[in-house]
Amino acid sequence: MARVKAFIRGAGREEAPEHSMDPRAAEEPPYQPTVINNTIYRDGRIVACPGSLADAFTHLKENPGDMAWIGLYRPKEWELVKLAEEFELHELALEDAIVGSQRPKADRYGDTLFVVLRAARYLDEVEEVAFGELHVFVGHNVVITVRHAEAPDLQAVRKRMESDPDLLRQGPQAVLYAILDAVVDGYAPVVAGLQTDIEEIEAQVFGGDPAVSRRVYELSGEVIEFQRATAPLARMIDGFIAGAAKYGLNDELRSYLGDVTDHAITVNERIVSFKQQLQNILLVNSTLVSQAQNAEMARMTQVSIQQGEEVKKISAWAAILFAPTVVGGVYGMNFDVMPETHWAFGYPFAMGLMVAVCVTLYLIFKKRDWL
Repeated sequence: MARVKAFIRGAGREEAPEHSMDPRAAEEPPYQPTVINNTIYRDGRIVACPGSLADAFTHLKENPGDMAWIGLYRPKEWELVKLAEEFELHELALEDAIVGSQRPKADRYGDTLFVVLRAARYLDEVEEVAFGELHVFVGHNVVITVRHAEAPDLQAVRKRMESDPDLLRQGPQAVLYAILDAVVDGYAPVVAGLQTDIEEIEAQVFGGDPAVSRRVYELSGEVIEFQRATAPLARMIDGFIAGAAKYGLNDELRSYLGDVTDHAITVNERIVSFKQQLQNILLVNSTLVSQAQNAEMARMTQVSIQQGEEVKKISAWAAILFAPTVVGGVYGMNFDVMPETHWAFGYPFAMGLMVAVCVTLYLIFKKRDWL
């Protein structure tokens, strides 16, 4: 408790490594936490709904056998600091909860377990995956959830647990199992949505859609982010199972957690296959684009060759027609003193010369395949 209070007062350091933790930077507003649920359970059933976190803390001190399950939604920084003061949360866990953007992990600070989960949901209208961060503090008689996004639906988790008193009476570890199960089950629609997107992308690739490369790139980013959310879960839950005896998990909870592990592994395997599929799609798309480019270059080359042939024909005929023009131009200058001007065979000679030149040029161009 002393360490948390010192942390809250800013003793020893005024600023955390990533983010300022001093709530006194501005005038502190009245303490009104964003509490969605604040319920006390005894033997798996509701016994109280305190009006404030301070009341819940007081109730637990007076009734240490009861369990509090407190849910907060997008709390402000100063609210989390007050929460840590009431329930003696470790300063490092508090720092992670305030800074956010944490990877999925589980850290134990004394009697309190701090778990970070990354929930996901598929948005059909925009065909994108939305990720949310969930922080869970698990003590010996308290569970505090700090939700920063819509997913997962912890109200549904709470209703499920309240409808099963036998499971709920097993305490905070059972609540943690239910939250883990809800997060992992929430991945199934995301997997289905990504599978549909990949199938659509494959159709686009073979349909020659030029916009498919951008979509593959964006989807690859979502798959990588999804893998970051799911990959640590199996190892994390295995750690809970390994410490079952030390932290009071019975065989039933161990079995339930094992089932969640199996689901998490299955999801992660599907994500790995998605990454491979997208890599293959990029390779196929690159090949198809190259083939299309080669085909276009071949077509353009063929057109260029055809144009060259036409130019050669035009040039050959132009040369053939130019020769008699030269002869005609010479004999059309109308000079009096000019050889063959008054020659009786001048006209036939000129015509024969023009024909001879044209035939000679024609034969030359024909031999060279210009005509």
